[in-house]
Amino acid sequence: MSNAVETRLSELGLSLPDAPAPAANYVPYVTSGNLVFVSGQVSMSDGALITGKLGAELDVEAGADAARHCALSLLAQVRAACGGDLSRLTRVVKLTGFVNSTPEFGDQPKVINGASDLLVEVLGDAGRHSRSAVSAGALPFNVAVEIEGIFEIA
Repeated sequence: MSNAVETRLSELGLSLPDAPAPAANYVPYVTSGNLVFVSGQVSMSDGALITGKLGAELDVEAGADAARHCALSLLAQVRAACGGDLSRLTRVVKLTGFVNSTPEFGDQPKVINGASDLLVEVLGDAGRHSRSAVSAGALPFNVAVEIEGIFEIA
């Protein structure tokens, strides 16, 4: 699947970033049995944070784009957990998405759809997953979105 994943990303005009280093005292992922638990990945593009609050500075489309970037970072962490071999990735199990949003903003699911849709575009049925999408009054570094994930590997 590794070549298939890289090929599909290329077809979509995307590439995986280097797996981001942790910003504090934690590890970017933990493997337990055939599961990889990836720590929250914040919204970044080309090394710059995507910041702002949904319902104030950002709209749903901008939030969904931020979530897509989180999904790419999640895949980069899975690739690192698999020693560079994404063919070991068998499915996305669960995502938990946090959206930096105003109290009145209620479209957190539409924002996190950016990540969910990307994973299905890239991985097909293996990208379908369970999910939570929750509001956060603030996120680290004022990022727009943070997403953590659980992945199954062979």
